[in-house]
Amino acid sequence: MQVCALRVWTRAGDDNRGMNTLTPLSGTVALTHWGVIRAQGADAVSFLQGQLTQDVAQLTTAQAALSGYCSPKGRLLASFVICKPAADEVLLLCHASLLAATLKRLQMFVMRAKCKLTDATAELPLFGVVGDAASGLLGGLVGGLVDGLAVWGKAENCLRLPDSEGMARAVLIAPSSAPTSALRLADWQWLEVRSAIATIEAATVDQFVPQMLNYEQLGGVNFQKGCYPGQEIVARSQFRGTIKRRAHLFETDSAITADQEVFHSSDAAQPAGLVVNAARNPSGSGFSALVEVKLAALEGGSLHVGAADGGLLRLQPLPYAMTLEI
Repeated sequence: MQVCALRVWTRAGDDNRGMNTLTPLSGTVALTHWGVIRAQGADAVSFLQGQLTQDVAQLTTAQAALSGYCSPKGRLLASFVICKPAADEVLLLCHASLLAATLKRLQMFVMRAKCKLTDATAELPLFGVVGDAASGLLGGLVGGLVDGLAVWGKAENCLRLPDSEGMARAVLIAPSSAPTSALRLADWQWLEVRSAIATIEAATVDQFVPQMLNYEQLGGVNFQKGCYPGQEIVARSQFRGTIKRRAHLFETDSAITADQEVFHSSDAAQPAGLVVNAARNPSGSGFSALVEVKLAALEGGSLHVGAADGGLLRLQPLPYAMTLEI
């Protein structure tokens, strides 16, 4: 499959996003920070149905979806973009830093199920494509957001992810020849952050209930599908309205990384949140970060990186609507 060069433009500084000039980006990039777990066998779907927050059984071979894998305490151990190439095969795309541990844990629960779990990263390399080239690859395939839910679509070996910064994004799975037009991995990772769709990394394993990362707002949690690890806690949090923390986008001039604590200006002792994902802005000026934060901390004062007097975090609008019950 041929992938042409493309152009992505970051937004100007006057929209309070911490960038001073338009920065052209172009090309495709090998997603070396992602990996692929493959589940194969007659029981692959039913096994994963009992492990993940997504309704895997209802997923068609023409769809892909966001999903989480939780501990018994309802905390996310991994996040996936999942797709079903065939009725007896499911691919779980996840952050490479936690793939080995996640695969080992899942394998512990297969028992007698006819399901073989393997690391297919080498066999199925992933490439990211952005902008006009992604749109051209996918044609009219739906992407972005529909009624507040993230929609993924699959066309041949392409997955369309929700748009970021107004740009279409696609993932090529094991293309017949590696795309040659270069895009910096750091710029793809910036678009991941700006999409505000959280990815669990090794540094943030077992930190968040799915709703803290807005997963139920993005179609990543199904409350009718039945049991999976942590399901009771996830459901109780949802229906008792006990979610007091959410993921929000921020800009900062200070260096910032995943698993870094953030503090409110009025409380130097207790952290108000935790960085989920972060990336340097393509202009080279400042950073974007997706931060899980106490909702009360957004009501006044200011948030800072690492300490109450650390680098200032500037709140940014989310690219999707949030429907919350008070």
